[in-house]
Order: sequence, then C-alpha cells, then structure tokens
Amino acid sequence: MLKWIAIVVAGLVALLVVAILVLILLGSRRISKDYDIQVASVPIPTDAISIERGRHYVETVGLCSECHGEGLGGDVLSEDSVFGTLAAPNLTSGASGIGDALSDEDLVRAIRHGVGRDGEALVIMPSEYFNKISDADLGAIVAYIRDLPPVDNQVPKTRLGPLGRVIALLDSSILPASKFDHTAPRPPDPTPGVTVEYGEYLATICSVCHGDNLSGGSVPGEQDAPVARNLTQEGVLVSWEESDFINTMRTGKTPGGGQLDGEFMPWEHFARMTDDELKALWMYLKPLPPRDFGE
Repeated sequence: MLKWIAIVVAGLVALLVVAILVLILLGSRRISKDYDIQVASVPIPTDAISIERGRHYVETVGLCSECHGEGLGGDVLSEDSVFGTLAAPNLTSGASGIGDALSDEDLVRAIRHGVGRDGEALVIMPSEYFNKISDADLGAIVAYIRDLPPVDNQVPKTRLGPLGRVIALLDSSILPASKFDHTAPRPPDPTPGVTVEYGEYLATICSVCHGDNLSGGSVPGEQDAPVARNLTQEGVLVSWEESDFINTMRTGKTPGGGQLDGEFMPWEHFARMTDDELKALWMYLKPLPPRDFGE
C-alpha cells in the first residue's frame, strides 16, 4: 500500500514539475514575442519652452521618476532570485546610461508602444497609458530626455526569473505592450486649457490606480497598498469643492483632515501641476457619473 502511495505522490510531483516547466516556457515565449511596430513620426522640438514642457510632464503627470529615479538616472525596483530583477534603465548619457544609444524613434517606440529596439515588450512600462500622450507632449518629453544632464549610475538589466516568467504568462500587466492595439487610430491632440476634454486627458494617469472608470479598487502590483478611492459621484469627491481638490493636490491634506500616503498617492508630483491643469482635472472629475466601488 505504501509503495502505491509513494508512486502516486511521485507521479503527482512529476506532473507538477512538468506543468511548471511548461508555464515557464510559455511565459518565456510571451516575453520574447516580436512586436513589429510601425512607429509614427513625432516632431521633436529643440526650443527651451518645449524642453521645459517635457520636464513638466515627466515630473508631474508622467511620474517617470517613480521608476527611473532622480534625474531619470535609473533605479532597481526589485531583485529576487525567483521572480527576477526589475530595473528601470538610466536614460541619461552618463556612465552606463542608454541615452546616447537610443534614437528619437527608439524613445517614441518605448514610451508610446512599450516596445524596445529589439522588438520585444518592455517589462512594466505602462504604455497602455502613455500611448494616449499627445504628439506635442511626447515630442517635448523626448526633447527633455535629450537635454538631461548625465547621471553616472550603473543599473542591471531587467531579467525575469522562473516565477516572473509564469506571472508574465498569466498577468498581462507585466508586459503592457500586449494589452492594446498598436495600430488603432490616434485621437486628436487635446488643446491645453481649463476644459473637460483636457482634464480627461490629464486624468489618464489616475486610471493606473483608480481603474478605467475611476471608481477605485485594488492597486495593481501593490499588495500592501490601501485601496484606491472611488473618484466618481458615488465616492469621496461628492462633497468636495474645487478649492478642496486643489488644496489636497498641493498639500496632501484632505478636507477632513486626513493625510494622503505619498508612497501610494504621489501627490508631491501632482502638486507641481499648474492651477489650470488642476482646474481642468477637477472639471472632468467632478461630474463623473456615479459608479459603485470597483465597477
């Protein structure tokens, strides 16, 4: 009897090992999938005003330093022998930086499509959101990256381990390039101003945590994070005024006396938005139709 139990257990273990190996193999194939992206031309300005606009977008709406670190000099996000290494590269021309090696087209492909020069999807590059950046803002961002002072910082390459490869197969957020249509027609660029339309454009970044409908929910990839609040008329903003919203974005303090957790709600970045940007954002958020939490 014990012999048969041992045989059954051994068989189950063997099946489990085979299943894991198959998942790792399929995840590896997904990681190495080639994306033949036709990168649309984006004019790259060189004037100081446009470069400053690029800096403003990167440091406020884009939240690029959250991953790429101070001065976009690169940062290690996670190192784990089982999951793998997640690292955002040094985008400057400094030692170990890749700024000089990237063409303008490479940068547009990476930002708008989440695809590297080798045609493979970039890991956790949130291009499902950056894909909506206007040509004018994207050109300004590239111009700003070109103007960055060099940062000498050696950053390891991102390499997913066995667990990371399995997760890449099961969770599309690891490879955002797989989540959207790269050939879809682009919407017209919004005109900056205190309008609902421009507020909707700026609010794209909010959906990273608050969900596509801004009705709140669990923050993707952040198990320890508090849930993102419901921003529709069914949620926290229903009793706020424009002045409450702007003050909260500027100081991190809510009308009720609470303090936003900057680790998960990066209000310090949003505090640098202009008054017109915050007013446009409020103009879009305030009349959002009510939705149940997480809907």
